[in-house]
Amino acid sequence: MQLVELLKRIPVLEIHGNDSLEISQLVFDSRKVTDNSLYIAMRGTVVDGHSFIASSVEKGAKAIVCEEFPENPDENVTYVKVKDSSKALGHLASNFYGNPSEKLKLIGVTGTNGKTSVSTLLFDIFKNLGYDSALLSTVEIRIADQIIPATHTTPDIITINKILAQAVEEGCEFAFMEVSSHGIAQNRIEGLHFKIAGFTNLTHDHLDYHKTFDEYLKTKKRFFDELDATAVAITNIDDKNGNVMLQNTKAAKKSYALKTMADYHGRLLEVDFNGMLLNFNGKEFWTTLTGKFNVYNLLLVFGIASELGFEQEEILQAISQLKRVSGRFETFKSDGGIIFIVDYAHTPDALENILESINDIRTKNERLITVFGCGGDRDHAKRPEMGNIATKKSTLAIITSDNPRTEDPAAIIKEIEAGVEPQNFSKYTSIPDRKEAIKMAIKFAEPKDIVLVAGKGHETYQEINGVKHHFDDKETINELWKLMSK
Repeated sequence: MQLVELLKRIPVLEIHGNDSLEISQLVFDSRKVTDNSLYIAMRGTVVDGHSFIASSVEKGAKAIVCEEFPENPDENVTYVKVKDSSKALGHLASNFYGNPSEKLKLIGVTGTNGKTSVSTLLFDIFKNLGYDSALLSTVEIRIADQIIPATHTTPDIITINKILAQAVEEGCEFAFMEVSSHGIAQNRIEGLHFKIAGFTNLTHDHLDYHKTFDEYLKTKKRFFDELDATAVAITNIDDKNGNVMLQNTKAAKKSYALKTMADYHGRLLEVDFNGMLLNFNGKEFWTTLTGKFNVYNLLLVFGIASELGFEQEEILQAISQLKRVSGRFETFKSDGGIIFIVDYAHTPDALENILESINDIRTKNERLITVFGCGGDRDHAKRPEMGNIATKKSTLAIITSDNPRTEDPAAIIKEIEAGVEPQNFSKYTSIPDRKEAIKMAIKFAEPKDIVLVAGKGHETYQEINGVKHHFDDKETINELWKLMSK
């Protein structure tokens, strides 16, 4: 593609050189430059891409997009000056792949909890409705039946456009995308055209990155602020930040709620570990998903599918056929009568939601044993809060390791323990080895008791000292149960 075509819709400050040359690929990592590449020099928090312009030219880059021209430009290279390289990259990537987000109905879901569940449930529902779609989530990336392993919550913008272009080629009409605060802050959704944006909730998370809750809120809000007038913004108005998301958006405003009147209103009629009887907009249906947080997830799914023009009865029928998302309130019963639940809950709000959902269902004759930890090299402030929640809402909490990463597991556990209130001291113990912690929970549990293993959900690894070791909570529970029940 010619450089001049790639620069459409990008406010260029200055060009030195030929803008009609052919570009073979876009690159923002100088190590990946090949002949006829366009290298985009971006300023990162640690490294400034401008310092790699010369080496990119040596490797064959024929054009450079930058915020500052180099002191010694190569006369055989075209230099394009822009105000913000990372924002320009989004539009370059969209243009390079033929603006695929405009050829699909792209739906973005943001919020602290529920992004993965809602995106995946939408993908599954539309499959039930007979449509091929694309899914871009933390757990996996899918194009119809093809599965591509996911590495980040929001991939880089070149990869996103490549996936969306492939989805268009495969005949997909819809794409459902998890939109993270990191992705918004780092301009990884720049240049994408969203048909619908959904908001789940906003609670304490990622403050290691955003520093303050207000900054985190503003980042999420930016997603809605940048929607155009042809889009729809649908938000949870039971969340105190739900209406904040809509304050400056040009998009059509829609709402969903359980506690207040909204465009999409839901009621929980019955609930147990097998599922729930719900009422959405006056229509009753059954789902195998369970827990109040899932009522919100399904209500957002219902609202989005309705805004896409589907009949409400048709949507509810498709919802009733859904299976649970991997690692999200996954329940299985041992032959000894113990109920095991594996869930990804790794924030105070998510842990509280799952524990409250279990406590709503159980009769209190059964004990609730919770195994959980907190990730290393992440937000320290949530650790004592999670210690308090787990010990307050469980019969017994076993504090253990999650992904300690480069931190000392004992130090993380100490910070979690700091939040335990004196009246709950007798309700917890600490075992740094996650496998041993699960083993103790199984040993302690009696028939009808409930064992929740929280924090890792779908993950199949544990990261210790920067090394990923195979570890799957579901697999570990099954192995230990077989071994211990002999």
